[in-house]
Amino acid sequence: MSAPLGAHVTLPTPLSTASGCAGYGRELDRFTPLDRLGTVTTKTVMPHPRSGRPTPRMAETPSGMLNSIGLQGCGIDRFVEEELPWLAERGARVLVSIAGERTEEFAEAAARLTGRPGVVGIEANISCPNVEDRGLVFACDPDASHAAVKAVKAAADPALPVYAKLTPDVTRITDNAAACTDAGADGLSVINTLLGMAIDTETMRPALAGVTGGLSGPAVRPVAVRCVFQVYGAMLGGAVRPVPILGMGGIASGRDALEFVLAGASGIAVGTALFNDPSVPLRIHDELRAALAERGFGAFGDAVGHAHRTS
Repeated sequence: MSAPLGAHVTLPTPLSTASGCAGYGRELDRFTPLDRLGTVTTKTVMPHPRSGRPTPRMAETPSGMLNSIGLQGCGIDRFVEEELPWLAERGARVLVSIAGERTEEFAEAAARLTGRPGVVGIEANISCPNVEDRGLVFACDPDASHAAVKAVKAAADPALPVYAKLTPDVTRITDNAAACTDAGADGLSVINTLLGMAIDTETMRPALAGVTGGLSGPAVRPVAVRCVFQVYGAMLGGAVRPVPILGMGGIASGRDALEFVLAGASGIAVGTALFNDPSVPLRIHDELRAALAERGFGAFGDAVGHAHRTS
């Protein structure tokens, strides 16, 4: 059950981790062999170390989780010196999530990944909703999306596919998808978390110190499926250049994953479910394989976008 990551990169399984939910892989490695995943998508790395937002910065909701971490990380230099060699030793295929406060910082981070062991691709996180400055959410504007992706493509190793991570917090996600693919994106990660908030009814104040945060988990799955369906449909209609879609958002079972595949995703990323069961990607892989066989699909690729077929 292989899956394409880019024109010259094929993964042995479509199941990967979503950025931010498995750190740099060290926590997950105790429960799931990293080389059995399609990719280990790292938490987002920026050019400089970042402490993130103040606590409390996580809150549970009835059907999901709010986080206001704020892109905390060690910075690109420490990442390439300490984390990447460790991941490479374990045979992980690493999709490095990068971000920046300016387009130049996206390019700076991308350039530092050239020739690094284990790296199979770059995910440009242009859409994180839990930063202090909403102006950093490049994916809210097609022109900013285009500029960020173009900068990454220009600086990155040409052999590495570049994915753009899209936000659902826009009027038409297909506009942003088109902007990213026009800028040279080799794939799209659909979707990032939704902007949300919770209020503590005891203190009668926002539950997060940063007030708002990114909502993930089962609550966002119908939105994510809709976004994948719309983007893939725009590709079929010629409005968006066809590229692989890495689908994510509330996936916790093989049936959940199948929804995304039928909508048009050729890769699946698991995020929030890892907090409850760090071995869940392998279970989802087996459940998805069984679900495809039950429905008569001879190959994984045959199911991608099947929901768009009229007969």
